[in-house]
Amino acid sequence: MLHVNIICLGKLKEKYWREAETEYLKRLSAFAKVEIKELKEESFGEKNNPDEVRQKEALKIKSALVGRADSFIIALDEHGKPFSSILLASELNNLTNKQISNLTIIIGGPLGLHESILKSADLKISLSSLTFTHQMARVILLEQIYRAMMINNGRKYHY
Repeated sequence: MLHVNIICLGKLKEKYWREAETEYLKRLSAFAKVEIKELKEESFGEKNNPDEVRQKEALKIKSALVGRADSFIIALDEHGKPFSSILLASELNNLTNKQISNLTIIIGGPLGLHESILKSADLKISLSSLTFTHQMARVILLEQIYRAMMINNGRKYHY
């Protein structure tokens, strides 16, 4: 069974996002073990250097990655490779066929991910050319992983 670790900066604040996450985690439990590690976002204002904020967050992410040397790392990035649902399903299937059973997906904070995290990722993907809140991106990611699992298992969900 695939083990998916999602490392994300920030919490799901609104009840409806937490409920959506709970629903997709329940659905995914038939296909994968999914764990979510929430890290505290760095607070920042207009006077803060965005790269310094990203660097502080990168240290937290790197700390959360300790012990995950065998994991395939995917970073969500606006400049990452765009995937359709079918292509994402294919990519997950390819990883499984390569005997990769641990997958770690990193979702950055509002300023995105530091270059050091992006460089260390095995794959950078974009969920869309549109911009989403990080809470929304988290739920969309879970839904797309679920959709990929349904596609790969020949189940009706994606038409």
